[in-house]
Formats: sequence, structure tokens, C-alpha cells
Amino acid sequence: MVGVMSENLHGSVLKLRNDICHGEIKDTHSIVVATISTLKDIIDNTEWTTAKDLMDIITWNGKYLIEVLPLQACIGNMVRRILQIIREEYTSELKNKTEETDPQESLHKIVTEGDQQIDFNVLVPSLKSSLIEHVNEFEAELETCSQNITQQASEHIHSDEIIMTFGSSQLVEEFFKKAAETRAFEVIVVEGGPSLTGHNMVTNLAKVKIKTTLISDAAIFAMMSRVNKVIIGTQTVMANGGLRAISGTYNVAQAARHYSVPVMVLLPLYKLSPLYHRSHKHDDFNCLISPMQDVIDSANAPVVERIQAYNPLFDYVPPELVTLFITNTGGNAPSYVYRLLSELYHPDDYEL
Repeated sequence: MVGVMSENLHGSVLKLRNDICHGEIKDTHSIVVATISTLKDIIDNTEWTTAKDLMDIITWNGKYLIEVLPLQACIGNMVRRILQIIREEYTSELKNKTEETDPQESLHKIVTEGDQQIDFNVLVPSLKSSLIEHVNEFEAELETCSQNITQQASEHIHSDEIIMTFGSSQLVEEFFKKAAETRAFEVIVVEGGPSLTGHNMVTNLAKVKIKTTLISDAAIFAMMSRVNKVIIGTQTVMANGGLRAISGTYNVAQAARHYSVPVMVLLPLYKLSPLYHRSHKHDDFNCLISPMQDVIDSANAPVVERIQAYNPLFDYVPPELVTLFITNTGGNAPSYVYRLLSELYHPDDYEL
């Protein structure tokens, strides 16, 4: 049972839910762009008077999306980001309004002890236009997010290095291609069983003349001693700097730690979540997918009936196994994640 009822929800929210559930929107970046577009539509086409009314509407609709799509942490991240934009624009517009009315009057009557005490019930007529403009700027920032990360490739990949990656990631692939424009290096790709997405990565890198070797998951530890660094993508980064990454990533990170090989994670900031890891089995962290197609041969039906197999989609990689996050604003250590969170989201919005 979903805690937030679907009645009185904005139509674009229900459409977004259906598009994601039916697989029409798949990758994280596309989900983020669609979520921001949906929230902008709510701001522009929903009746609200004060910032408090709008924040309640955004929170209500966002909470529904989070509950029906618990594995898509990026949706909750974007809801919190929009709430932060509302807070920033409201405070800015309110300050301008106060200064125009009475230059001698300060915000002391409205702000008692910091931002958390701001009264969001004051009417600010110019707020909607300011919000739409700010959200448009944020959308433009999202369009260049991946490009800003790949532009840093030559800073982290050097000539004649051997780099290991896991499975297939569009961002990691573009990162390697950008580095290959000025560097000659070798990539070892772990195939990432049972889905074997690493095969696609090898094919795409070979097309641009990058020297590439495909290995099985069982060969990770044996090959790690030859590797200079590990570069991987991730699905989500938790508030403590830990990763929710595709299953098998933990094995790579552990092997890298044994051989003191640095692990670098490409992190668009829309994947940074203010939530903490609680349990591998929790519904909002992991899910079990069918093992019948990739793990167990269903042809042996009598044997299959006596086997209980688990095929989790994600691994949790603790922050101590990560060396560096390469974000669209630069490189940051896992210990710096708390500062990034404070810049992106307001503490009151961590728990919607």
C-alpha cells in the first residue's frame, strides 16, 4: 500500500511513473531530466500562492514518486534539489522586496535564527518567474554534466597505464574515449556476469582503437596486480560516501584495496543522495531479479525445483574502498561528500 494516495496528484507525475515502470525511460540521466521537467510543470501549472504552498505540493508529489519507485534514488534527489531552489529564490526575492520597501528594515522580523526559521507564508508575486528561470538554468547544467566529467579524463588517465573497469557504463565509456584522444593506454574490462554487459563496453572501445582486454569476474583478483587504477560508474552514492553499484563492483573494490590500487568513481552530482545505507535487503536499496535466465539453466527443471538462488541487482561498496569521486565540479574524496550534500540540499529535506 502506497502511503501517498494517487488522488489529487499532478497528471505529469502519474505519466512519469508510468513511463519509468513501462521502461520508456530507462537510464538515470533520462529519469533525472524527466523528473525536473515534471516538477517544473508543477511549478508553472499548479495553483499556489506562497512558497509554503508550493513546497507542500512538490513534497506531496515527490513523496509519491519515491514510494512507487523506491530504487530510483535520483528522483528523490531532484525533488530535494527543487525544494532547495525554492528556498534560495524565496529568500532572495524576499530580501529584495524588503530592501525596496524600507532600506532600513532587515530580515530580522522574518528570520529569527538562521534559514530554518524563515516564514515561507509571505506572498512574493515575482517568485514563480524567478523559479522557472532558475530551474531552466539547472536543466542546462544537467545537459553539460557528463561533458564536464569527461573533460577531466586527461587529468586522471596517463600514457601507458592499465585501467580496469566493470561492466558497461555510458559515462565511463565516454571518459575513456576522451582520454584516448591524447593518451595511449590499455583497458581491462570485467564482463560483469551474469548480464555480461562488459562485452558491449569492449566492442565500443575497440571501435575507437583503444587496446582492450575482456576478462571474467573470476579473474579480477589475478589481474588486479597489473592494474594502475580502477575507474567505474555507480548508480547512487550514499550520504557517507558508500556506493550502490551494479552487483560485482564490491569484488573489484576489494581486490583493488588488497593491491593498493586507487578506485575512482565517476559521479554526476544528481546521483548523490542524502540517505544512508541501512540494509542490503531493504526495498529502497536492492532488488532481486530472476536467476532463471542468466544464472540457472532452466532446462534442468527437476534440479531447479530443489535450488534456492538469489540474484541481487546491486552491491554496497563502503566509502573506505573508494579513493576519489570525479564529479562535474571536480575531484573529491569520500570524506568531502558531506560538504557537497550541504551545497545541494537543505537539511530539512533529507527526510521527505
